Amino acid sequence: MNRRTILQAGIAAPLLGTPALLRAQDFSQTLRIVVPFGPGGTSDILARLIAPSLAARVGQNVIVENRPGAGGNIGADAVAKSRPDGHSMVLLDISALATNPWLFARMPFDPLKDLAPVQMVVFAPYILAVNSALPVQNAAELAAYARANPGRLNAANSGTGTLTHLVALSLARHWGGAMEHVPYRGGAPALLSLVSNESNLTMAGSTQSMNYVVNGQMRGIAVTGPRRFANLPDLPTFRELGWPEPDAGTWQGILVQGQTPPAIIARLEREIAAVLNEPAIKARIGEIGGEVQADGAESFRRRLVAQTESYGEIIRANNVRLE
Repeated sequence: MNRRTILQAGIAAPLLGTPALLRAQDFSQTLRIVVPFGPGGTSDILARLIAPSLAARVGQNVIVENRPGAGGNIGADAVAKSRPDGHSMVLLDISALATNPWLFARMPFDPLKDLAPVQMVVFAPYILAVNSALPVQNAAELAAYARANPGRLNAANSGTGTLTHLVALSLARHWGGAMEHVPYRGGAPALLSLVSNESNLTMAGSTQSMNYVVNGQMRGIAVTGPRRFANLPDLPTFRELGWPEPDAGTWQGILVQGQTPPAIIARLEREIAAVLNEPAIKARIGEIGGEVQADGAESFRRRLVAQTESYGEIIRANNVRLE
């Protein structure tokens, strides 16, 4: 696979005038949303939130199928090799799509060629947090502590090569103070290690970590994203602090098989956007620490291409390898 392959074709707008094309956009059987991770994570929560309303809009059942393994590759590959008719979708954090080609020696599919972006779903910033025992109260003190104590800080992450790992690597380089990076099997155990003082700091999605910060079980330091996080408005952004942040956060999106006709992609893009903008769903996503990001297939494609390049640079610079 050419890791620098960039999907050049745009997403064609559907022509809605002919009965034949209208029929091409219809769905003849149950649709499935593949979640390439286990139950209970952000992708799983979002898929199960979206499925009932999407079913009502397309006139078919929509089921959620968990197919975890290989950092999301197993479930994503199942959709990459499915029929190109829009009946199979995958919902996942696009950082997995953007980082896996650089981390795995062999990929079973090309994310930029064998999958077609349909719709962004949600953005949730990462929260940089420390445990309550660490003698720092804010961003300046944390950076100073890292410089004064090189190698003493240990940073929990949700797995080698995940964005929580890569952003922490960039921070350590920026601060000039090396950190020990401790991988866990997912964001939840990494957070628990911080609450129990097994680790000093972590980077975690707001959907998982917000309540820990609100409840005082860990101390929030800063957030990623283009603006301050509404649920924790006192925390500065990385950009305000001048810290490196390669567009970091939990960007969840839905994709289909790469050869799916543009008319079908456009139908799904439109229906999913309508679902995400339903007041009850929008409110629920806000409650769990996210923000609806239904800005369409082409915006999704551009973001995926850009993140594939930016994360690849970090992985190469730090010689990150999967064990």
